[in-house]
Amino acid sequence: MTDAKQAVDDAKTRWDEIVDYVTGPDLWITVGFGALRIVLILLVSFLIIRIGRRIITQFFANKRRGPFRITERREATLNKLVLNTMSYVVYFMAFIMILETFNFEVGALLAGAGVAGLAIGFGAQNLVRDIISGFFIIFEDQFSVGDYIQTSGVEGFVEEVGLRTTKVKAWTGEVHILPNGNVTQVTNFSIHNSIAVVDVSIAYEEDIEAAEKVIQELLKEMPERYESMLNVPELLGVQTLGASDVVMRIICEVNPMEHWAMARVIRKEVKNRLDAEGIEIPFPRMVMYSRDEEPNEPVDYGEKGGVS
Repeated sequence: MTDAKQAVDDAKTRWDEIVDYVTGPDLWITVGFGALRIVLILLVSFLIIRIGRRIITQFFANKRRGPFRITERREATLNKLVLNTMSYVVYFMAFIMILETFNFEVGALLAGAGVAGLAIGFGAQNLVRDIISGFFIIFEDQFSVGDYIQTSGVEGFVEEVGLRTTKVKAWTGEVHILPNGNVTQVTNFSIHNSIAVVDVSIAYEEDIEAAEKVIQELLKEMPERYESMLNVPELLGVQTLGASDVVMRIICEVNPMEHWAMARVIRKEVKNRLDAEGIEIPFPRMVMYSRDEEPNEPVDYGEKGGVS
């Protein structure tokens, strides 16, 4: 009975100590200081990120004007990547400091995380491959934000290049998110100047040399009206002989990704000039024979613009 009474007394004493500690000022002072420290950690983290963003943006702006210049496309890629990396680092450090506020053994936690990360790494080979591939994409400058590329069955403008994934936006609005490890072959349309290729059809009845002269005169005028044309478009000559037309090819060097727009402009200008000069652009034709007539006497059906 004495031992049982002593145990009850000890339990009551411990309970009284707990109650005194909870209701006493020491606990609330500790909690208050801990909460204040967490708030300060979060505020300082947000402040560091905000100031860091300004410093990084200003750094790349100075690089654009300094002796060691970088291209605008390269700046957009590196700027976004550095900003994201800085945010991850600051958030991680803030998380560790908050754990220390709660008296967690951070060293033991990091050591355990390292062992677990090593074990997970063997099962996350694709993730490691994506990160390594992303590093080489950025380091080798294979493509940058704003470039128009074709890779892995998708085509569009690069919106973001990260260490693990790349975002490509198609011209119809879809955003494709590709793991960097799947980016094995890339066609970049934005690095060098583009070539606009236009085929113009002329009727067999027309004077080819006269048509070439009219087109060449037009091409000499076009660079003055269209800044995207880097030089005078070149008429290469007769490209093919079709079933009802003679096809002549025109090429022109233009700014990157302007070849589609300039090709449409050249077609419109050539069509209007040929119409003004009375040079016919052909239409499909068919020659028909009647069984009741001699083969050497073809029957002509329809006027110009129909079947003959």
